[in-house]
Amino acid sequence: MNIPKFSLGSWAFSFGPFESDPWSFDRFLQYAADAGYDGIEINGFQPHPHPDDYADDAKCAELKAEIDGLGLGISGYAPDFRHVPPAECATEDYVAEVDKMLAFMGRLGIRTLRVDTVSPPVEHDAAGYRARFDRLATTWCAAAERAHQAGVQIVWEFEPGFWLNKPSEVTAIVEAVGHPAFNVLYDTSHAHMGAAIGARQTGATQTLPGKEAEYATLLRDKIGHVHLIDCDGTLHDDETSTHSPFGEGDVDFPAVLSALAPIWDDLEWVCFDFCFCPTTEVDAKKAIPYVRELLQAR
Repeated sequence: MNIPKFSLGSWAFSFGPFESDPWSFDRFLQYAADAGYDGIEINGFQPHPHPDDYADDAKCAELKAEIDGLGLGISGYAPDFRHVPPAECATEDYVAEVDKMLAFMGRLGIRTLRVDTVSPPVEHDAAGYRARFDRLATTWCAAAERAHQAGVQIVWEFEPGFWLNKPSEVTAIVEAVGHPAFNVLYDTSHAHMGAAIGARQTGATQTLPGKEAEYATLLRDKIGHVHLIDCDGTLHDDETSTHSPFGEGDVDFPAVLSALAPIWDDLEWVCFDFCFCPTTEVDAKKAIPYVRELLQAR
């Protein structure tokens, strides 16, 4: 099995327990390099790199030189779309934000753009649900076309904290968008909470007998990016999946890796996602040998 390059998401040092005193991006970069990561995945929420702060070629060139100088690549960009929830805002407003992100990404050579639905998982009547679903599909399809023109793929990270978090809803919206530049970001913690627990689903709970491994098989043909992290079956602050250090949760990594085997050779990167984990500074260093051993054991 091919072993892709490993990246570390910078949001782990600016969200949750780090929110009151976030690490500078410089400090994060040095940590990732010292810990042995091949690259980083950029959190686009300030104080980490935001297009408004890197709006010209010179500033982006300085940032890229710093990242390159530490021997790091960039696996993706996860910007702030909270002010343009795609199922609620005008399509042109969302696409304008995507264009801004694509300009920033182009200057740094980033080819994967992470999105989510932004909206919370509240229940809607049938007509309201259909209207929101159709608007979301239209908006994401338009955004995917702009990304495609820029040589970028959009990957949607489904999770308990956002609208459309049942397996059937995930597959339905991907099919409805129907664009080759729009794919799924498969996060092992979110997949576990969706398929094994049915966390924060509205209406009847929908799980899968094979849990997160079956979810990986279900989505396999549309997975464009992977986040690896463990999960203990609980929610962080009753909102989204708890991201547990590897080996301290319930994710069946051998089964997941087996389910992903048909696409694994096509993945250039996998990102380790320690979001909201208070022990990230210690445990992100342990993650590389842990995952490498799992992959070599296959």
